[in-house]
Amino acid sequence: MTLPLIPPILATPGTLPPAAQDARWAYETKQDGQRVVAYLEGDGGLRLRARSGEDITAAYPELRPLGTALGAAPAVLDGEVLALDEQGRADFQLLQSRMGLAHSPAKAARQAAKVPVHLVLFDVMHLGGRRLTGLPYLRRRRRLEELGLDGPFWSTPSALVGHGEQALRATVEHGLEGLVCKRLDSVYEPGVRSRAWIKIRNMRSEDVIVGGWLPGKGRLSGLPGAVLVGQRAAGRLRYVGGVGTGWSESERTRLAGLLRAAATAECPFDPPPAVAGAHWVLPRLVGEVRYSTRTRAGMLRQPSWLRLRPDLAPEDSAADLPDELG
Repeated sequence: MTLPLIPPILATPGTLPPAAQDARWAYETKQDGQRVVAYLEGDGGLRLRARSGEDITAAYPELRPLGTALGAAPAVLDGEVLALDEQGRADFQLLQSRMGLAHSPAKAARQAAKVPVHLVLFDVMHLGGRRLTGLPYLRRRRRLEELGLDGPFWSTPSALVGHGEQALRATVEHGLEGLVCKRLDSVYEPGVRSRAWIKIRNMRSEDVIVGGWLPGKGRLSGLPGAVLVGQRAAGRLRYVGGVGTGWSESERTRLAGLLRAAATAECPFDPPPAVAGAHWVLPRLVGEVRYSTRTRAGMLRQPSWLRLRPDLAPEDSAADLPDELG
């Protein structure tokens, strides 16, 4: 049969539901991967579509056997493709070597042997000829779990009903991406950013040392568009990324004056980063940034500026790279 195309529901950024409503919500680990909708065609065939609707089936050849997992029953499933590190945690940097290969099947097969992926399933929108999007989440979730979809490259992790604070705390303690809260009575809204699904991203904060900046464009002309920051490792200042968000207009203007006063012709980072158009400054300004995770090379992912730390000097700030990244 021809399965209907169903774009994935999207979660709204937010916070935990009120404690009084906790029992009305389910909690699932927020995954750090590529969102996919899997179409099991009922004849052994499988189609994978990205959030954009692009057919990415060929990028993940190890997932093809999923097409036979339900026999002749066609299904549309929602999930996330992950690449796991040696500790079994999702590593988006690893996954990037697998993404974008839908039009290069031979290369995708070679990469699959090196970096196999795992598909985490968390919803079912169509099953055996029946559309399930109008059913409440709790019924869809139970139906999904009854399918027993656990294989060599896919699984159906359990969801926790209630106990949201404990669930969120556990994701922080285990260094996970975050939490998704789903209202038990919510229907599946294809392509909609629903307030019945709330995503909470675990963010970390650290002190960094400013070593340079990039000029802004348009209305930000003459002001910093981004600052280039580093952290100390083995006696040297190591570049850990650029930060281009988080300032108010007045904060950006103040920072521009401080950067001009600290201008130098010499790059303070060791080794110097390959950043075109950079203006270097003496590494004497300390700031605090918020970020989601680090890459394996120690770079900050999704950093945003929190505040200057005039109370800290570079030599006594906490801006040190973790030992394993130095």
